Amino acid sequence: MTESSPDEPRLAGDLAIWLVILAELLTFALLFLAYAFTRAGQVAVFNAGQGTLNLHAGVINTVLLITGSWCVARAVHAARQDQSGSSAKWLLGSLTCGLSFLFIKGHEYADKWQAGLDMSTNDFYMFYYMLTGFHFLHVVAAMGWLAFLWFRTRQGTYGRHDCHALETGAAFWHMVDLLWIVLFPLVYVMR
Repeated sequence: MTESSPDEPRLAGDLAIWLVILAELLTFALLFLAYAFTRAGQVAVFNAGQGTLNLHAGVINTVLLITGSWCVARAVHAARQDQSGSSAKWLLGSLTCGLSFLFIKGHEYADKWQAGLDMSTNDFYMFYYMLTGFHFLHVVAAMGWLAFLWFRTRQGTYGRHDCHALETGAAFWHMVDLLWIVLFPLVYVMR
């Protein structure tokens, strides 16, 4: 890895993760387009399905993911200041936000399943489960990565000398957050 001067612009994180992020964004963009086109042909079905969603849970989950992104950004900042303890606490905050998101989303899924609403109910629920489930898996993956980074940060691995892995994990977490910021209004709000 070549060293860059502090004033030299650079892409934070690993180039490979940026390629993964671009691929994931493209995949979700295609799914969002498929959702929009299908919704345009079945407006009543999609409006009825959206009416069964817990908007409050969606808002809380949005706040949790945005807060988690803020915590990750603070963790990277703290590590760059050689404050490993503070960085680890911020990562723990982000993990807490992610775990809370998964708990709330899991509760939403359980409510839908208990009501007999699954992917085969209609096209709205097929997209609901596909989009939110795919995102759910991304949150799980991001949390696994952040947990690894938290462990390494507690050991003092990251600091002014090297934040590369931490920046890479942060980039992935921010992508997960960005996807939800598009997914939430598309699936829960827009009629």
